[in-house]
Amino acid sequence: MKFLCVDCDQRMVFEERQLPGDGTLAVAFRCPACGRTVALLTNPWETQLVSSLGVIIGGRTVPEQPMELTRTTTEGGREGAFADAEPGEERRDSTPGGAPARVTWDDRATQRLANVPSFVRGMVKRIYADYALERGIAVITPEVMDAARSDLGLEGM
Repeated sequence: MKFLCVDCDQRMVFEERQLPGDGTLAVAFRCPACGRTVALLTNPWETQLVSSLGVIIGGRTVPEQPMELTRTTTEGGREGAFADAEPGEERRDSTPGGAPARVTWDDRATQRLANVPSFVRGMVKRIYADYALERGIAVITPEVMDAARSDLGLEGM
């Protein structure tokens, strides 16, 4: 969002930011051409929304970077969270105490999984594997996949 001076048709520049302490946020912008100032005052709910979205009001201290939004929204993700693991891969994060857990895929389920676009196949595979592990299912079949879709509300996808 940018503010423009109506009289000068110039982009307003950030001047000052204040947090009065009552949950509101006040921000002032100034026109570099005519000096006109405009202020924005948010109520506590709007302030909370802006903060929860990670929006920083007040201009930049560093230049914009390529793919900046993409990098910041994926920052902190777990390495390999949606890796396309091989069927039957051992996992140590699914059962209490870190005991190994194992799921295998029967041929029909593997064929069905091959129809999933490759860029989301790892995520879909992980969803089915987690579903099976949580229910103590050792072999993923098309019937297990159907039950998972139904139970997880994924039928329209």
